[in-house]
Amino acid sequence: MTVAKQQPTYIEVLGAHVNNLKNLDVNVPLNRLVAITGRSGSGKSSLAMGVLYAEGMRRYVSALSTYTRRRLTQAGHAAVDQVNHVPSAIALRQRPSVPGVRSTVGTTTEALNVLRLAFSRLGSPMCPNGHQVAPTLAIAQAMDRAGAAMGDIRCPVCGVHFMAYGAEDFAFNSAGACPTCGGTGEARQLDASRLIPDESLTIREGAVASWRLPGRNFMHIVAQQIGIDIDVPFNELPKAQQELVLHGEKKQYAINIPSQSGKIFHMDNAQYENAYAAVEDSMATTTNERAIKRLNRFYVFDVCPTCHGSRFNQKLLRQTVAGKDIAQVSAMTLAELDAFIPVVMDWLPAEMQSLAQDILRELTELLRPLLELGLGYLTLDRSGSSLSTGELQRIQLSKTLRTQTTGVLYVLDEPSIGLHAANVDGLIHVMQALVEQGNSVVVVDHDPTIIAAADEVIEIGPAAGAAGGRLLAQGSPAQIEQNHASLIAPYLTGAAQLVVRPQTPADKMFADGHFGVTIDNRYNLHDFKLDLPRNRFSVISGFSGAGKSTAVFDALLPALTTTKKAPAPTFVSAVQRDRIRHVVAIDATPIGKNVRSTIATYTPILDQLRKLYAAVPAAQAAGFTASNFSYNVTAGACPDCGGTGEISLDIQYLPDMQQVCPTCQGRRYNPETLGITWHGYSIADLLEMDVVTAQTALAEVPGVANTLTTLIEMGLDYLHLGESTLSLSGGEAQRLRLVAHMGKPQANTLFVFDEPSVGLHPLDINVLLNVFQQLIDQGGTVVAIEHDLAMLANADYIVDLGPGGGVDGGRLMAAGTPTEVTQASGPTAEYLAAEFKHYGLSEA
Repeated sequence: MTVAKQQPTYIEVLGAHVNNLKNLDVNVPLNRLVAITGRSGSGKSSLAMGVLYAEGMRRYVSALSTYTRRRLTQAGHAAVDQVNHVPSAIALRQRPSVPGVRSTVGTTTEALNVLRLAFSRLGSPMCPNGHQVAPTLAIAQAMDRAGAAMGDIRCPVCGVHFMAYGAEDFAFNSAGACPTCGGTGEARQLDASRLIPDESLTIREGAVASWRLPGRNFMHIVAQQIGIDIDVPFNELPKAQQELVLHGEKKQYAINIPSQSGKIFHMDNAQYENAYAAVEDSMATTTNERAIKRLNRFYVFDVCPTCHGSRFNQKLLRQTVAGKDIAQVSAMTLAELDAFIPVVMDWLPAEMQSLAQDILRELTELLRPLLELGLGYLTLDRSGSSLSTGELQRIQLSKTLRTQTTGVLYVLDEPSIGLHAANVDGLIHVMQALVEQGNSVVVVDHDPTIIAAADEVIEIGPAAGAAGGRLLAQGSPAQIEQNHASLIAPYLTGAAQLVVRPQTPADKMFADGHFGVTIDNRYNLHDFKLDLPRNRFSVISGFSGAGKSTAVFDALLPALTTTKKAPAPTFVSAVQRDRIRHVVAIDATPIGKNVRSTIATYTPILDQLRKLYAAVPAAQAAGFTASNFSYNVTAGACPDCGGTGEISLDIQYLPDMQQVCPTCQGRRYNPETLGITWHGYSIADLLEMDVVTAQTALAEVPGVANTLTTLIEMGLDYLHLGESTLSLSGGEAQRLRLVAHMGKPQANTLFVFDEPSVGLHPLDINVLLNVFQQLIDQGGTVVAIEHDLAMLANADYIVDLGPGGGVDGGRLMAAGTPTEVTQASGPTAEYLAAEFKHYGLSEA
């Protein structure tokens, strides 16, 4: 008889030293919901993603065949001495990749894949003579035939044979695309007013903007050669000459091009491109994203006139399911689609019920977690690129829930991003359901509600960077509440101070003026007026999909930043500026595109240091300039790694290895540059310092010292000057973007933030609120889209949209001080009132 071996009850982590972890030893319970919390930059994600997920994923991949492993993105060994009992791991990252222009909610959730199958197998096709053929098993079987016979059916009314549409035909990214827009749902058209934005200019002065594109700087000479007067304002040219500029024939001419030196260059075959052709030809020959973005400014984008935004070829609309075509079903919300499933079942004949159950069961299982996660308001045809980070995360999470796996480690990094407080309960339910299925869930989060719902809490700290990376506290939420070393405990018990900045009373809210827009009709906002106070901190709140981003980013920002090239949106009927002259929009997207972007390069610090080192006598004696102290140019960069500080090794079936450059030891510079010192420091020595240490070392360099002081005030003192900006959290990225604006008069400046609390511990939110107050004290105005209740509680003015998302949103639920909002109706009012009560401020 075999005695069953006791299963391990925890993951044993010994000597973790990923990033700033200080040889951390910790036991992470299995088959439990475990919350990892701590200050921003304390090492939470290093433990969760850098150790638990990295090791769980690496060991799973290592069990696969060599052939398979070579085709997967693999993780190397984590910087940890030992990890025992770690299951295979799945990660839900803080920042999912942004879907492309061809992505929709239907494709991202894979609901459209099932619908395509349903329309091809369960649909009612129409014969060429207009007879709607009822669904039968024979039609479904015809779709499974091979070759030319696939989809061939006979109309029972007129007897004609025709081809019904298969699943592939209903894909708008291939065979089913609208021929006009190519399946994007948008038609773009060149706008003459953008080609020639200022008709009072002459052609020689640059009236034709498209002739300023690369390779067209001689086009005005060709225009002169064909008889166009290039020294008369465009609006005074004869109509015939204006027509030549806009639509002239593409022909070759012999021209002479004078240079600045006085020489004449002759061209026998200079081809004339009219203002329209210059853009069209450029667009046809470029694949560079930056160039395409530059060319797009000449176009106006509108709903495709052929498919009306559905993306589908109109011939597909002849094949229906329960009286609905594919475009009508794609326009449904996920909740409406769920309700449509039983309608389809009732519509189908008895012989089709078994097949329909197999197909539609897949759709039901796919929709269930999406609805549980509060995404029922999303329409299938909504563009994937318009989804918020929180919505993308929940879609990603729903895919893992559908698998009904057991024995897996789920590592979730800030899943509460973008979630209204009312949706957090649903998220907690989903995580607990994963545990009930026999899985282990580790969640990195700051939300006290999620932490309180965990079975075990692991707190890393006590501070960020070098001052973090230690186990501060561990235990059940009740044990954490009693732990005096815990930084999150006061927020769990309500002992912390909720309101940390001075707030404006209601009777003085608009004393400094107001600004806003009126939106006629945009998505779920109809006849909506957004009115906000100047020189205050305002928050736009509400459910995901309630209309917050539409009001702020689609309407308010474009209306306040109109130019001749970029007029106000057509759906904005009125704009109230009230002296707002500058608008600074700050989001949480990563800063920089590669590892060459660092804290020092993003701020003025590296430029200042390069000048400092170039002035050192030893540098001048060597003939060095500021270029020699940049690791992004050959003169200063290490010759082996090119200034990245690391090299990549392809070791066949094992994961690619990022190795510290053996020549510069990760310092990025060549030996000659590193040989130049200032006060005993090479420039690489300074880049290796954190902000606080660098402030002491560079105290006598005013330009750098001021920037370092600002970074400290922003709560970014733990960052290293040479740290990659790509590694920053969303909240860190937003604060770094603010550095250039601090300490300056901001009287006519509006700062707009998109969920600035992303990735921030409650204590770090207090730091951010202090930064906002500094901007306001400098005369600025701050507006933020937010869900975090602490941010709402500290606002001067709240505009709450709701009550739900999508068709259930778009209504003004409340507008006023936080106290006034708690007395209104709707989910935000309910949860904000509960937040005040939790902190003993029920009478606030």
